Amino acid sequence: MSRWRGLQASLRAARGSLRGTQRDAWPRGHAPWSRSLSASTALRNDFFKDLETQLAAARKKASDALPGSSWSPFEANPNLPPERADIVIVGGGVVGWSIAYWLKQKERVREGVRVLVVEKDLTYSQASTVLSAGGIRQQFSLPENIHLSLASAHFMRNINEHLGVLNEDPVDLQFNHSGYLFLATEKAAHIMEENYSTQRKAGAEVSLLSPDQLRGKFPWINTDGVALASYGLQNEGWFDPWTLLNAFRRKAISMGAIQCCGEVTDFKYTTKRILTSNGDEMDLRRIKSVKVQLPGSLQYQPVECAIVVNAAGASSARLTEMLGVGYGGDAAGTQLPVEPRKRYVYVVHCPDGPGLDTPFVIDYSGVYFRREGLGGNYIAGTSPEEGEEPDASNLEVDHQFFEDKVWPSLAHRVPAFEKLKVTSAWAGFYDYNTFDQNAIIGTHPLVTNMYFATGFSGHGLQHAPAAGRSVAELILDGNFTTLDLSGLDFRRILAREPMLERNIV
Repeated sequence: MSRWRGLQASLRAARGSLRGTQRDAWPRGHAPWSRSLSASTALRNDFFKDLETQLAAARKKASDALPGSSWSPFEANPNLPPERADIVIVGGGVVGWSIAYWLKQKERVREGVRVLVVEKDLTYSQASTVLSAGGIRQQFSLPENIHLSLASAHFMRNINEHLGVLNEDPVDLQFNHSGYLFLATEKAAHIMEENYSTQRKAGAEVSLLSPDQLRGKFPWINTDGVALASYGLQNEGWFDPWTLLNAFRRKAISMGAIQCCGEVTDFKYTTKRILTSNGDEMDLRRIKSVKVQLPGSLQYQPVECAIVVNAAGASSARLTEMLGVGYGGDAAGTQLPVEPRKRYVYVVHCPDGPGLDTPFVIDYSGVYFRREGLGGNYIAGTSPEEGEEPDASNLEVDHQFFEDKVWPSLAHRVPAFEKLKVTSAWAGFYDYNTFDQNAIIGTHPLVTNMYFATGFSGHGLQHAPAAGRSVAELILDGNFTTLDLSGLDFRRILAREPMLERNIV
């Protein structure tokens, strides 16, 4: 009602303005229409032109104030996401942008699929992607992980064929193909041999080394306690995570994907009650829209969508909780078993350390290290033991952890590391799958239009190119067409059948 009163007042003001123009703009007896017909034609034309301009302005002001118009007393915020999208990807890390790229790559008509990527921090200051060690390996025990790595390595070796953008600089991942070197004790040697057989069958180039062969190839290493080593010959090493993330993002945006800085804080969804084969009642949910909150603001935008992709990494479980999944019994009570786990990465300087041929070494103690650049620098770390997980509410670094858990194994394996200096350190989050430490790719049985790409537990960066393609296939084709990743579906969690990986780093 107040809006209509304002409209009426605007119209009255406009009419008054016009009356004032006609009657009061000239002294009495000198109005233009009282002049003789011999008066200037140009003057009459100017008057009527000015009159028509004011009438047009009044009509536009009245029209703009009508309900349903685009008029608003507030300035539009250009940072708001669109009101509608076909697919909303929650999480703008490397996995999320890989999915966005593959969705646009697979669309049959240009702009046929409207993809929105929502990321709460475009500085990526706490993103798992850019805080990782940047490694890629094929030395897994599960065929699914091996195939993901092989496909991703092939993608990265030919990255400019995929992610090159016209009139932009080519992508340089700084891919160092020095391989991974796993060390095993006598007790675990048979597991390494079984893994080697699986890796070779899957197409990975891996070599087993005896202690003597190990010393011959890497004379700087102490083979004490080592019964067998496994060395990756191709498609293994490390690269720059930030470059890969930005390459996916740049390419996806150039193809029409939309980027939004915000946080998904709620969903609107419908429910439908069904009966299972056992006679139990269950509620199926279908997401209608997501609520995107702008950073540092109370302003938000509802975005209607057909599909939501949960690629939120360490925060992904929170999204399912917003949908009421993870409470109650049976499937409804099965939570997404993903949580943030903090991992430390230490940069050390050792001028007399291993040379340029240093691979990414994984000691049987769990401690790892690799070369970082060309100036005698290395990065190192290890995962904490069960029950000793650090506080994941922050990214503070525990330097005593290096002294107690990392350095002793480093110095034992490489005598030159007895003399080193920690120059810097950082901490990052794993999207840790507490169920079996492997990725969850697929749909939830109770949320019909949410797809998962999370829970990678430390190998999301290296698997992002192939995992993104697989999720895009699942969405647009209805099934996995390139790699069979059905074993990584959410159903294994409901069935309590873990996909356990024996080469966890």
